[in-house]
Amino acid sequence: MRSTKLLDRTLEAATILTFTALIIVVVIQIVSRYLPYSFIWTEELSRFLFLYSIAFSAPLALKDKEFISVDLLLNYLPNRIRQIYEGIVYLLIVIFSAIVTFYGYKFILIGKGQTSATMAIDMSIIHACITVSMVFIGIYALLHVVDYFKGLQKGSEN
Repeated sequence: MRSTKLLDRTLEAATILTFTALIIVVVIQIVSRYLPYSFIWTEELSRFLFLYSIAFSAPLALKDKEFISVDLLLNYLPNRIRQIYEGIVYLLIVIFSAIVTFYGYKFILIGKGQTSATMAIDMSIIHACITVSMVFIGIYALLHVVDYFKGLQKGSEN
């Protein structure tokens, strides 16, 4: 796959940051159960941090091909057909990502001016996690498509 080190590192850092913040907020939530004062914002913030930690980590999982796949039948196919199949799957992911990104942007616009219940965060920021995730998933899927079809061309030249 092409060099995407800056994007990889940025998504990795964002994932670590949001997941670490999620752990801290959940610990605050647990500890506050034993204190006379409860922090009501922790439930909402933990939900938002969880959404963004998934939005940042899902593209990395796609890049590293760490999603679950059933390849029982694929293992019986010739290598060339398997490559074509995987290229088509990643092409479908690119198309799906483009569609979801478009409607995700519309979803962001719906959230403008609305605020969350306890933290008064603009909901468009929260709704943006869908678009953010799908943009990066689309980028990595497109890079996979290019790599698969370059591999097919190299295979046909030999």
